[in-house]
Amino acid sequence: MVASGVVIAADHDEADTTSFDDAAADIGDLYAFHDGERLTLILTVDGYKLRTEETVYDDGVLYGVHIDTDGDNVADHDLWARFGSNAAGEWAVQVEGIPGADGPLVSPVDEVLEVEGGASIFAGTRDDPFFFDLDGFQDTLATGTVAFNPERDFVAIKNTVAIVVEFDHAALGSETFGVWATTGRQAQ
Repeated sequence: MVASGVVIAADHDEADTTSFDDAAADIGDLYAFHDGERLTLILTVDGYKLRTEETVYDDGVLYGVHIDTDGDNVADHDLWARFGSNAAGEWAVQVEGIPGADGPLVSPVDEVLEVEGGASIFAGTRDDPFFFDLDGFQDTLATGTVAFNPERDFVAIKNTVAIVVEFDHAALGSETFGVWATTGRQAQ
């Protein structure tokens, strides 16, 4: 049996329901990996910024990372992140819902916060780890002949905003899991 439905997904540059004028809500990538007992989740947004461009954080966007541990495609853990600033214009990130953490964690941007119990968070501007030969892609589309060149990387001089959460994998209560990310903006 084959079922069909509407699926809305993001590519590295622009999600179907996001426009270029809302870069803060535009998901670039979601990475999930573990090193020993540690699980690291990295959500990147607002990609393809030149390194000379100033990072703009947006307190109107809610970033979600959702974890399904029982294979039913419903989140068993929801991690929520949001940026905010104080009266001095200093930005921080708050992340809540981290498995094994007691309450939300708050850290200034561009600083790693590690807490007792093994959770840590980071948010800030980083070199975009994605690799893409844009010229090769366009040449391939135009000619029908594969024209990718590993020496050309359109993303090599670009930055992205990264939200990083790390915690003990055992806190999920499952060895296997599925993970996806969402962004949302509060209606005006």
